Amino acid sequence: MKEELSRLKSEAIESLQRISQASELEPFRVRFLGRKGGSLTGIMRRLSEVSKEDRPKLGQLANTVKEEITTLFEQKKKDLAQHSGTQTKKGLDLSLPGRRIPFGKLHPVTQVMEEMCAIFEGMGFAVAEGPDVETDHYNFEALNIPKHHPARDMHDTFYVSDSILLRTHTSPMQARIMETQDPPLRYIAPGKVYRCDSDITHTPMFVQVEGFLVDRDVSFADLKGVLTSFLQQIFTKDLAVRFRPSFFPFTEPSAEVDIACVICGGEGCRVCKRTGWIEILGAGLIDPEVMKMVGYDPDEYSGFAFGLGVERIAMLKYGINDIRLYYENDLRFLSQF
Repeated sequence: MKEELSRLKSEAIESLQRISQASELEPFRVRFLGRKGGSLTGIMRRLSEVSKEDRPKLGQLANTVKEEITTLFEQKKKDLAQHSGTQTKKGLDLSLPGRRIPFGKLHPVTQVMEEMCAIFEGMGFAVAEGPDVETDHYNFEALNIPKHHPARDMHDTFYVSDSILLRTHTSPMQARIMETQDPPLRYIAPGKVYRCDSDITHTPMFVQVEGFLVDRDVSFADLKGVLTSFLQQIFTKDLAVRFRPSFFPFTEPSAEVDIACVICGGEGCRVCKRTGWIEILGAGLIDPEVMKMVGYDPDEYSGFAFGLGVERIAMLKYGINDIRLYYENDLRFLSQF
């Protein structure tokens, strides 16, 4: 039994030296020191089998071995706990702020479109949306652009069939709303439009906001007031605005609206082609022929309409020089907004 205790002590010491994780301590304790089935406990229970003369010496030796193994076990337990704490401190600084979960952002075009809609809503305009796939009637004919009209060439249209197409502007919503509602009306129609065009300032798909107002005694002065207020809110309060005569088949008189170049402040640069002015949108009073097509009396009602590209506004607000950057899905570009 003396040799057995010596052998057990050596085996326990070797086992403790091989332990490298705290999870291995409990199996060791059960194996050597456990009250039920432990190796040392089994030896001590057999002390009653030895002679009375040898029993005290063997009992004392067994207790000594137990104390030594227990001491080594507790020391190992302490060492592993200290090592684990050191590792935690090195690998984790609890004073640091938590890592932020990444989240998406609105596309810069969406941001600008929502800002534009908010400005017009503040002026009393309601927001209306319509289909991207439109009929020839609403896209052209109801807006005083009959078949073979030269103005159709300006739109570079994607046709699905002879009478179905991808809308080239959101102006069809003007005809759709006026057909079903009586004045007074104030609406803007934001949405995607499609044209066969692609370069640094044009894409086959872009976002446009069409707006119109119909009521009694609406004049060009009302149009100038609404658009000047909008442009000065979207850019800057002291922005200079000018209206130039132009032509659109569904407005008469018509105008192109320019703003003082927001890049150079009107002094002249490459963006404004050294003129100090940038064309920003088209507008005009609704043509009496369009009024007649929807059943309005042009002698009783008048109105104005305007349309502008959202990408164009965003390019000027953010100093972007290529419209195609919006649709390349480069997160390095998009994450700046």
